[in-house]
Amino acid sequence: MADFDTSSFTTLRVEQHGAAAWIWLDRPDRYNAFNKVMCDELSGLWRTLRTVDSVKAVVLSASGDKAFCTGIDRDFVPAEGGVEYDFSPFTYDDPGQLLGPKANEFWKPVICAVNGMACGGAFYLLGEVDIIISADHATFFDPHVTYGMPAVYEPLLMLHRGMPFGEILRMSLLGNHERMSAARALEIGLVSEICPTAELEERATWLAEAIASAPAGPMQATLRTLWAGRELSRRQALDLGNTFLNLGMSEEGLAEGQQAFASGNRAKPRIR
Repeated sequence: MADFDTSSFTTLRVEQHGAAAWIWLDRPDRYNAFNKVMCDELSGLWRTLRTVDSVKAVVLSASGDKAFCTGIDRDFVPAEGGVEYDFSPFTYDDPGQLLGPKANEFWKPVICAVNGMACGGAFYLLGEVDIIISADHATFFDPHVTYGMPAVYEPLLMLHRGMPFGEILRMSLLGNHERMSAARALEIGLVSEICPTAELEERATWLAEAIASAPAGPMQATLRTLWAGRELSRRQALDLGNTFLNLGMSEEGLAEGQQAFASGNRAKPRIR
């Protein structure tokens, strides 16, 4: 039984397994493309999970094995060019800006299991998760320029995540003419592990359970430190580190860690 409502979604499938929440993008007939309903539901879910203490990690995946997410649903962008959001030279409500966990101030670890095509607006999600693993048939590409749109927010998110600049340029400029394989994504560090589709859920489960076995406070402080460190200078990051160290440190957490160390019942590590 989940400690939050998992039944109120129309574009997502949500379950809680132990200390991990599983979220599946659930529009397989639309290749899990997002519309306004999914944007609102996913943003609201991230914010709900912030305060669910029993959830210590999240696995984000998608229904089916053809596509993880293919970005914005094209029916969400009518052929005449109008959208459900207003364009202005001074302001623009981007449809995907609140899809990702970090955009919603969600600082629990998120493992993303990519099980098919990930393209375009999928990078709103990939740019803000913490660990990406993928099925060996997954592909990654950004078709924006092919369809007459600048590739802006998605490649910027991946740039700040640490995807190599040259690879971002190649993917963004080639549009629909090339797809990056899972093997190439592993080579450049976009994903940290690939596996057969049949093993993807087990790999994601192991990651989530291993991460969730640690005290929550130090885990969240570690995440905040590392993500902040990507955007700050070295000196700024080190100065800020003391703040996060103290926020994430507690007598209870230290006692729990000491007890685990003294018990001798230590984790048997996998070799990757």
